[in-house]
Amino acid sequence: MSTINNISAPSTADLLKEKASIEKSGGKAFAQQLKSALNEVNEIQKDSEKAIADLATGQVKDLHQAALAINKAETSMKLMLEIRNKALNAYKEIGRTQL
Repeated sequence: MSTINNISAPSTADLLKEKASIEKSGGKAFAQQLKSALNEVNEIQKDSEKAIADLATGQVKDLHQAALAINKAETSMKLMLEIRNKALNAYKEIGRTQL
């Protein structure tokens, strides 16, 4: 059987708990959340690489799960790049602000 993890989205309750913990911890929480998100994207990319390797060697029994893992990795990478671009644009805009 393939080692591809089942794909699921966090529940609204989980997201609200995470939001509350971020609000309580202040500025350090942003850096921790960013690092956590980058680590999560990295893990998703590793799962995708494993799925691709399993496809190449014929070890995948559920092609649908492999396709979902690959698509999830692509989407998470696109989202991470968009967040990075927005953050860089905001930083540049602040730099252009005249006092």
